[in-house]
Amino acid sequence: MDHMKKLFLGLAIIGGQLIFAQKVVGLEVENNQKKEQPATISKEKVSLYNDNFMKFMGALQASDHKTIDGLLSDKVKEIVTDDILKKVKEGIDPNKKLEVSKVGYYVTMDGANHPNIKYKYAGDSSSKEVVSAVFEEDGKILGIMPGKKDK
Repeated sequence: MDHMKKLFLGLAIIGGQLIFAQKVVGLEVENNQKKEQPATISKEKVSLYNDNFMKFMGALQASDHKTIDGLLSDKVKEIVTDDILKKVKEGIDPNKKLEVSKVGYYVTMDGANHPNIKYKYAGDSSSKEVVSAVFEEDGKILGIMPGKKDK
């Protein structure tokens, strides 16, 4: 049982899963229903979110808490512990460059759509999802989920 609890925490900051724990739908459900829904997030927005995420990852590698704090949504600041940050950091190879593999929306159960960018390692032909980030409209980071491990 304890293992499951750890696993769940390791699964992430995502604002959703921890804050709206009661409200969040399993991602699988959302993926199945919404697979074909094209994302309509403007290029400017995507580039803002992407910049923020890259800044966040850089700050994470450098343990720059001030920057990390500035990039996180107020909704999740309380729950983003060092432990969680460490898990996110451990899940990503700092020597590889991340690139956007997919842009869409993460729908929380209250029906709110949050911009969601999924990343893969640049030049990785298997294009496995490494990490997925969920944002507030204004670009603050609401949550981060490690990609699904196929192994």
